[in-house]
Amino acid sequence: MRVPGLGRLFRWRYARPVLQAPLLILSVVMILHGLLGPSLAPKNLATSLTWVHFRGVLVLVLLGAGNFFCLACPFMLVRQAARWNFQPRWSWPRALRNKWLSVALFAGILYIYELFDLWSSPWWTAWLIVAYFLTVLVVDGFFKHASFCKFVCPIGQFNFVASTLSPFEVKVRDQGVCTSCHTKDCIRGRREPVSDLVVIRGCELALFQPSKVGNMDCTFCLDCVHACPHDNVGILSRLPGSELLSDSLRSGIGYFSRRKDLTALALVFTFGALLNAFGMVSPVYAVENWLGKMMHVKHEAPVLGVIFAFFLVVEPVLLLGLAGWLTRVWGRVQRGFLPVVVRYSYGLVPLGFGMWLAHYSFHFLTGLYTVIPVTQSALVGLGWPVLGQPRWRLTGLPPNLVLMIEIGFLALGLTGSLAVTYGLAEEDSREKPIRVFVPWATVCVLLWTATMWLMFQPMEMRAVLISG
Repeated sequence: MRVPGLGRLFRWRYARPVLQAPLLILSVVMILHGLLGPSLAPKNLATSLTWVHFRGVLVLVLLGAGNFFCLACPFMLVRQAARWNFQPRWSWPRALRNKWLSVALFAGILYIYELFDLWSSPWWTAWLIVAYFLTVLVVDGFFKHASFCKFVCPIGQFNFVASTLSPFEVKVRDQGVCTSCHTKDCIRGRREPVSDLVVIRGCELALFQPSKVGNMDCTFCLDCVHACPHDNVGILSRLPGSELLSDSLRSGIGYFSRRKDLTALALVFTFGALLNAFGMVSPVYAVENWLGKMMHVKHEAPVLGVIFAFFLVVEPVLLLGLAGWLTRVWGRVQRGFLPVVVRYSYGLVPLGFGMWLAHYSFHFLTGLYTVIPVTQSALVGLGWPVLGQPRWRLTGLPPNLVLMIEIGFLALGLTGSLAVTYGLAEEDSREKPIRVFVPWATVCVLLWTATMWLMFQPMEMRAVLISG
């Protein structure tokens, strides 16, 4: 916030809509091109921008900076425009004030992605974007605050978990200033002295800055920055992953060790990365054919259901169950079995993020320049060839170089998970942390080995046109 130019931009009240507007325009372009443009995925902006460029940029920004996509989210710009004419009256149902719905939607989108081959269908991709806009309008049109962001949005949940590994977070600079503050504007909003009308809203995600810890549930909207009358909230650097080691009381979240829904989200994030990578290699077709014959079915839906159940339910239960049992028996940890599994599951998040980085960077970097000919083609189709004829030979970086980058991301993820799990083991057993550490390190190495094997399998260049 103190960087010249950049800090001034973020302090500006209208910075967020200014950042959101270009992405909104781009979203509309993607929808129109997806519905009306060419049906071949590598030549359509909807599929190439969504499944190649957006995902790659997203994970790299999360790794290098933080949850800045949520800051510039175009869905929220549409929601805010709708709220000028229609104010929501209801509070989000108490029974749904957790992550279970968003976990189900997260897994559901992964399932739909594979079932309908979204990477190869501009039409379905366009309708997915439309469905997102409509869902935002319905949820936040009826329910107050940022209910969609906190309890529904699958992309937001992905960003929340991944941003626990980011080097920056929105936090207070001086706790002493907050202690002497009586207005609590960062959570209540800044109000008119006479009418008590909110002129600058506070945090809609119920994160009270003095007791906020880390990036979970933080959209980087910077409402707290604008509302704070003492300029005591900023975007500050921190050790990536440090919040995974902390089990202090967190505003708007509570204790990580007591949030089974957050544990489920972390596990779907991690094992979903392995599942999503498995879906892009050739062996998946052999597995699907074998399962189809075993189940005597010809439709892909039940076969995919079995694969998803194995990756997201059976595999985590077996691996984490065994590791939790060994932690209590061999490591002599006194806590209950389920609390142990819940606490150490967060240690898998860095490895999961490494998998997503490796997977998405593969598509992004091997198709890095494809946005140029796809844009040229779209303009030519409109009869406006200002950028010239499409240069379809433009693709991306050499596969061998990309493979080295993928391996680096996986190594980074494994290192992070080993560091977090060892830190947790030291908290549980200062005398012999190695006994607690070994079971969870073994789980990390097994998952890392499986992902490394996947990296060397024949892969589909989804939504990328290979030059001949």
